[in-house]
Amino acid sequence: MTNSIEISGLCKSYGDFALRNVSLTLPGGAIMGLIGENGAGKTTTIKCILNLIRRDAGTITLMGHDNILEERQAKEDVGVVLDECFFHDSLRPRDIGSILAPAYRSWDHALFRDYLDKFKLPERKFIKEFSRGMKMKLSLAAALAHQPRLLILDEATAGLDPVVRDEILDEFLGFIQDEDHSILISSHITSDLEKVADYITYIHRGQVVLSDAKDAILDRYGRLGCTAAQLAEVDPGDLLRVRKGSFGCEGLVADREAFRRNYPELTVDPASLEDIMLLIGKGEAV
Repeated sequence: MTNSIEISGLCKSYGDFALRNVSLTLPGGAIMGLIGENGAGKTTTIKCILNLIRRDAGTITLMGHDNILEERQAKEDVGVVLDECFFHDSLRPRDIGSILAPAYRSWDHALFRDYLDKFKLPERKFIKEFSRGMKMKLSLAAALAHQPRLLILDEATAGLDPVVRDEILDEFLGFIQDEDHSILISSHITSDLEKVADYITYIHRGQVVLSDAKDAILDRYGRLGCTAAQLAEVDPGDLLRVRKGSFGCEGLVADREAFRRNYPELTVDPASLEDIMLLIGKGEAV
């Protein structure tokens, strides 16, 4: 099976910020969550994938197609939903199909109308009258109507209420039931990614610091809570990051079972994706 996305050695410099040697692989039939702080490089990575900005170095293929040399073939199989709805407020959903159909050889008018019905989006209502949730559903319907093999979503669920988010997440899970389909989703809502993602890639300050199967990450990583005196007794090589506060200390553990064997007197809890982000993003190297 061809991987949906392969990125190797991606570099892009803006002077005061740079992506440095970003590499990741998204297999078919899987969802990858892309996490990181604001300004870490997630959107820059997605823009490079879509060839909206030119990379300085590295290679990117989408469904086996080079995203520059074979850009048209690559984008034909990609659906994109960004953090804002870019359809003009004066349009109505029924207008969107007429505008987008000429751009995609596989555009399916009936499928688009089916999604409008499924998402309860009135065809004749102006987009300016839509709520944020309705606009995101419209963007998703448009992205799916040309039958893509890959969905790329940049903070598409941000600002949505839990009910709408859950509805959209269910749609993602349905989409990847076809093993030829995949999703790359950038999100700050790590709890959503813990529900649906198969893989997680964490970008920190322009570099990939973690990329692995989600279950392996959650099974392996741990969060240590202890006093400063207890922290002083821990071998620095057994911790990835530490945070020291007035009321105690925290540490990020890469292998919590091994840590428990070495320090049975200390408490190590499973680390959530949010814990990992906070400890790597705000913690100190040991």
